[in-house]
Amino acid sequence: MIDSHLHLWTLDTFVTGGERHYPWLGPQHGPLFRSFGEDEARETLEAAGVRGAVLIQADDTVADTESMLSVASRNPWVLGVVGWVRLESPAEAAEQLARFAAQPVFRGVRHLVHDDPRTDFLDLPGVRESLAVVAQRGLAFDVPDAYPRHLGATVRLARDMPDLTVVLDHLGKPPLGDPEAMELWRAHFRALAACPNSVAKLSGLHVPGLEYSDDSLRPVFEEAVQAFGPGRLMIGGDWPVSTAGVPYGRTLDVLLELVSTLSPSEQDEVLEGTAIRTYGLAVTPEPDG
Repeated sequence: MIDSHLHLWTLDTFVTGGERHYPWLGPQHGPLFRSFGEDEARETLEAAGVRGAVLIQADDTVADTESMLSVASRNPWVLGVVGWVRLESPAEAAEQLARFAAQPVFRGVRHLVHDDPRTDFLDLPGVRESLAVVAQRGLAFDVPDAYPRHLGATVRLARDMPDLTVVLDHLGKPPLGDPEAMELWRAHFRALAACPNSVAKLSGLHVPGLEYSDDSLRPVFEEAVQAFGPGRLMIGGDWPVSTAGVPYGRTLDVLLELVSTLSPSEQDEVLEGTAIRTYGLAVTPEPDG
């Protein structure tokens, strides 16, 4: 399989020039509050039998993107990089996109919308102008932790910009354990799935206080398969964030148990095919078995 969602960060560069990187990360995150580097990531993937991964930005800075691209230049297991550009500033975004896209491994853009105080970020004219350039360059746009503030805006974005591939990370963070909230999530989730330019990731589904198991996740998995179909779903381990809940191997085992209920060809789509197409990865799917 290809892991479509993996992070790296180095606390050696936690503060650079007076600017704090990874502001969402702190001692309150316990075992996550340390560096997670390329060697540990490679060993983790190899131990789990994963042949490659897409690196996903964890900080709204150019430095984070440049660091991932540097890692990619040294590690063939990095199949793609989804970085950050200053979307609200079209001129800066265009310059940054041109520079990053000169490296073929740069395959998409993401902004930490859930940490941004602007609730209308995805509707801002400057952001839309920049995302038009993202689409023109054949790059994808990932939206993290969309529920509750940004899932409706993600639907508007996908409808308004049909040439842009919109990737919903973590299934939009369904509020598992809250039936009333799940109804609102489901309505937006299905509306997004109705947009053919949208894709969703089976990733980041750990909820504090709830059991992480194939039984507990089966309803949301079945909802995702029904709404998007296997050809628009991809698997992601969300390492190392997911290790705050369970080890990486357990994260994948649960997802793979769910995926095993699909046909062999559908499994191939979720495990590799969708990620390859969505991000334009320079690899070919490996045959099952």
